[in-house]
Amino acid sequence: MLTRAYEMPWRRAWEGYASATWLLAAIATAISPLEQPTGATLPAILLCLSMALWRGIQTVRIMVLRASLTGRAMQIIDPAEQEKLTRHPDLVFLGFGFEWKPVHSQRLYELAKIDWREFAAPAVLLNLLGHQVKPQPDVEIGLPYIHGVEPREVSLYRPLQNFEGGTLLVGTTQAGKGVALANLIAQAVRRGDVTIIIDPKNSQRLKKVVVRACECYREPDTFLEFHPAFPEAGVRLDFTFNWQKPTEIASRIQSILPPDTAGAFGAFAWDAVNVVVQGLIDLEERPNLTKLTRYIEGGIEPVLEQSLPRFFDRVFPEGWRHLPQMKKLMHDALKGNLKRPSDVASNDLLAFVAFYEHHVPQNQRSKVIDSQVRVYRHNREHYQKITANLLPILSMLTSGDLGRGLSPDPFDPSDTRAIMNFEKIERGGHVFYMCLDSLPDPSVASAIGALALADLAARAGMRYNLGGYRRISLFVDEVSNVINQPLIEILNKGAEGGIFTTCAMQTLADLAKRLGSEDAARMALGNLNNLIALRTKDRPTQDFVVETFGKVAIHTKRVGLSYGADAHLGDFSASHSEMVTESFEEMIPADILGKLPNLQYFASVSGGRIIKGRFPILDTDTPLPGTLAE
Repeated sequence: MLTRAYEMPWRRAWEGYASATWLLAAIATAISPLEQPTGATLPAILLCLSMALWRGIQTVRIMVLRASLTGRAMQIIDPAEQEKLTRHPDLVFLGFGFEWKPVHSQRLYELAKIDWREFAAPAVLLNLLGHQVKPQPDVEIGLPYIHGVEPREVSLYRPLQNFEGGTLLVGTTQAGKGVALANLIAQAVRRGDVTIIIDPKNSQRLKKVVVRACECYREPDTFLEFHPAFPEAGVRLDFTFNWQKPTEIASRIQSILPPDTAGAFGAFAWDAVNVVVQGLIDLEERPNLTKLTRYIEGGIEPVLEQSLPRFFDRVFPEGWRHLPQMKKLMHDALKGNLKRPSDVASNDLLAFVAFYEHHVPQNQRSKVIDSQVRVYRHNREHYQKITANLLPILSMLTSGDLGRGLSPDPFDPSDTRAIMNFEKIERGGHVFYMCLDSLPDPSVASAIGALALADLAARAGMRYNLGGYRRISLFVDEVSNVINQPLIEILNKGAEGGIFTTCAMQTLADLAKRLGSEDAARMALGNLNNLIALRTKDRPTQDFVVETFGKVAIHTKRVGLSYGADAHLGDFSASHSEMVTESFEEMIPADILGKLPNLQYFASVSGGRIIKGRFPILDTDTPLPGTLAE
């Protein structure tokens, strides 16, 4: 049984010689001048022709397999072809390829034993047999034979619902992540999804694909963009606009802290933001990043000085300013008899705080005011130390033109840019391309991306609570630059809130550095059900990928030949043995991932279905004859 299961196609096609011999035998029988028994000639000829045909079919099969070793060149598809391939909204087009089976693993392992160039037949043979193939040029990166273990490829589709569990796209630089994302994003735009793309490096090719897809399949003004270096060309974003509880804003700001921030400092940062947010809301002011930065860095005094009179008006409606206790405190403040916690505290504030602490009954006090007074009394130098991780990030997000873009003023008549948030993006069915500009300023890029993801996670929670939603397709390129706890929550629970995520990264080490350990990185990636692996050179990343693919039984054939002569003249002995063994090996050898050509991938989708495919390049240069969707 094992011998019949063993296959070795990478060899000379000996069956061709047998086919030729049977054919010659048929011809010789037909033209033989020798007298033959009546009725025996025709059956002999038919037998010889049948054997020649059988051996010929075996020869063609071997030669077709050998011809496919030349691989497939990168392919560009025009808008009309894109239209045809992505016609079904309930299916996701994954390029061209085939389902990977144990026989393909067997062929790949056999190729490791030989020099494949010695057995690669001309690709023209495939064209003669109806397989229109353009072989991979030698100048292209990667080994062509990896895709050539199967000569027949088809258009690959998987049901859209299979991607609700999230998708991880991994590949080294220039392996084709941008092209893969372009294919998936263009389909999301065509389906009518609310599409959000977070691109740390601002890929012009990817952006061009997104704009083209919007021109083809969406209404005018659907496309929105944001770029920190060119704020005048895009929209303004308000990440503190949507919330159900005021504490959400503090949690949102806390998420932009570096992942390695100690727990105590993270808690202090959360409390510092929450005190300001609660105070602003109590004053009926809408919080934004600029106000938060101003009152955390400069002090809570301005907020507290406005909050206390409003509080006193409620508690002492008969007129608290004329009470003897208040008059005495105002006099003491003018004389300098009250302790001044900071230089920015006014005399009125000193008196207000002292009156609140000594003359307001405990059961009538406000928790919001209590928190502000606590911060007011806190040692200023120590307070700055415990918020040291927060202030630099807030300062980066509120300086210059970026500050006006992230803390928009709706009453500024000189700024006509649209003010957007994720709720408005969702309700408008927009396609939002968010560039982070990480190359010149990685710190700011990381903070903006993390804040956007925190806001989106809050929106996901709101959608989850309220029910009813429009599908959101989220694409995060270079996920190691922006990943934070809110993104992990989106990966973990986002599908229930209608957010379906695709993350792209280069190596597991990048993610481990961001999250603090490889275990934390693997835990985060465990929330992604589908994996698409392009070429990757990093060994831990390769190991992570091949672990996902699992193992398969590989057959190994061993041939033994021995002979010898005894002492007696003429005595000779010989033996021949064949043994086929079976062992479980990785379905895809780890080193093969480092040899994949550009745009080619292995994928585990739909709960373990393994496919080998290649993504086509979407042509964005051909002029559109009209709206393709029509």
